[in-house]
Amino acid sequence: MHTSKTDWKPCTQHDSGSESAPLLSSGSHTSIEPDIFQDSETSDLDYTPTQSYLKYGSVESCSKYSSITVIPKRPPPLSEDHTLVTPIVLNTSPTLSVTQDRCYEIHNTDLIFSNKNYMLNNKQLLLTDFTNKLLSESYSFQQETTEVTYKDIKPKQSSLVTIFSIWNTILGSSLLTIPWGIEMAGFFPGIILILLMSGLCLYTAYCLLLIHKYDGGDKGIEVIQLCQIYLNKWAKYIAKTFSITVLLGATIAYWVLMSNFLYNSVNFIYDSIIGESQYFVNNTSYPLEVLCPRKAAYNNTNSALHNYTYNTMGPIWDLYKTVPIFLGLLIFPLLNFNSATFFTKFNSLGTMSVIYLIIFVLVKSSSWGINMSETEWKTSWTLKPSFPALSGMLALSFFIHNIIITIMQSNRDQSKNGRDLSIAYLLVTLTYIIVGVVFYICFPLSKSCIEDNLLNNFQKWSGLTVGARIVLLFQLLTVYPLLAYMLRVQLLASICKTFNTGCVIVVNVILVSICILFAVFVPYIGTIIRYTGALSGFIYVFTLPSLLYLAILKQQQKLSIFSAILHISIPIFGLLNLLAQFFITES
Repeated sequence: MHTSKTDWKPCTQHDSGSESAPLLSSGSHTSIEPDIFQDSETSDLDYTPTQSYLKYGSVESCSKYSSITVIPKRPPPLSEDHTLVTPIVLNTSPTLSVTQDRCYEIHNTDLIFSNKNYMLNNKQLLLTDFTNKLLSESYSFQQETTEVTYKDIKPKQSSLVTIFSIWNTILGSSLLTIPWGIEMAGFFPGIILILLMSGLCLYTAYCLLLIHKYDGGDKGIEVIQLCQIYLNKWAKYIAKTFSITVLLGATIAYWVLMSNFLYNSVNFIYDSIIGESQYFVNNTSYPLEVLCPRKAAYNNTNSALHNYTYNTMGPIWDLYKTVPIFLGLLIFPLLNFNSATFFTKFNSLGTMSVIYLIIFVLVKSSSWGINMSETEWKTSWTLKPSFPALSGMLALSFFIHNIIITIMQSNRDQSKNGRDLSIAYLLVTLTYIIVGVVFYICFPLSKSCIEDNLLNNFQKWSGLTVGARIVLLFQLLTVYPLLAYMLRVQLLASICKTFNTGCVIVVNVILVSICILFAVFVPYIGTIIRYTGALSGFIYVFTLPSLLYLAILKQQQKLSIFSAILHISIPIFGLLNLLAQFFITES
């Protein structure tokens, strides 16, 4: 049997691929053992696309053989001896327009056209008298329409842009809760847990990139499609469900934060207009701006340090009863846009707000200095029973797995994907540690006073705090419609093939109602994030990447006992992390 291999090289980025090509046997694939720090001029690993089936290839940038170019829209099937089953029929019309979206470069093969007029042999295209006659009669093939240069199809996003895109995407509201998470776990155990969760989430995200590359690297292929291909349809439905769960949890968390920011911002403006500023302080030994909202703390002067933000406008303006509803009236019209393009223009606000928040923490902490008592230093290595609060929260804090494939496909040098992803996760980890550790060490009150939203530890009149709340409020007002749009599209696409304006309004009403209920009855951002992170992380971060990786290794017949144990233990860890959330008592 003829065993020579045909090498097909991609020449265009466009993929008409509405039809899925049959999968090749697992034996045609090479190993996908991860080499995350590999840095070479080739791809992170050598691979043969499972869905290639003549899907990737060109005729030498469509211009090597300038006399005639054969460009089939769908490549003809090959028999076992590499001959074409069906001949290619050329349109000999003088107005022939070669505008197909695929072209193929054929190397080291013996493809013989069955009509014997066109033959490819050892990279030589033999033209018959019939073809020469066509050329002599000046039939134009409009070859310029098929010339696609490498510069045109090469992704334009540099590694630096890719790294900061990931950094900006991962960082979000979790940045406000990191100090609280460290307090729940213990100082040094919290730092170690951040490092461990970062490494684990990085590994599973990189596994998804390896699996996507093994599959062929098609655009439009994400985790949901990979689950259907390599696992089963139920895995696909589970991936869809928990992708929606992540978005729902994020929208609820953002609603609670927006209610808080709106409430305090309006109170500050109102107090400024009427000339009032109401707050309590214990004595001058502590900064006047610092609060301990969770506990009533008293000292020898019998002055209350504890202070919930004072409600200056009566019962009609209540943080937990009316403000979430007013927010719904404000934001609901923004949710009914058919396109979210307008809000994507404000993406830069995300970076601005993150940078502002980092500067805010550093400035405030430097003004306080280090405030760790001898007892707190001695107990800093103690792992608290409530540490799963931090691990559950971090599962969402490092979550990017549902869109990481799409982000990395825009990277200019695909061979640097592993390196760029690692650098991005390193920056995210350092950002969390810097904000969490600096705020924790310098916080001038008891560490148990640290709130799950660190801005709640400041008086509403504090200048930098007011700026942080206003910036974050405006950012969330632009991000929330995007999240709602993505959630609505995924939800409606899963339950019905077509939907109209009525369906959109109904889904928006349900979503806003759910968010309002949480903001009224469960207005705890830390609790929402840790449950959402633990639940969605169990499925999307720990289980699906591990199962997909094991499925690929099994296809390659490279599944070892060590790999099996390692990738089974990851979902078990995710399950334990989820169950532990139900046994945490928040002080």
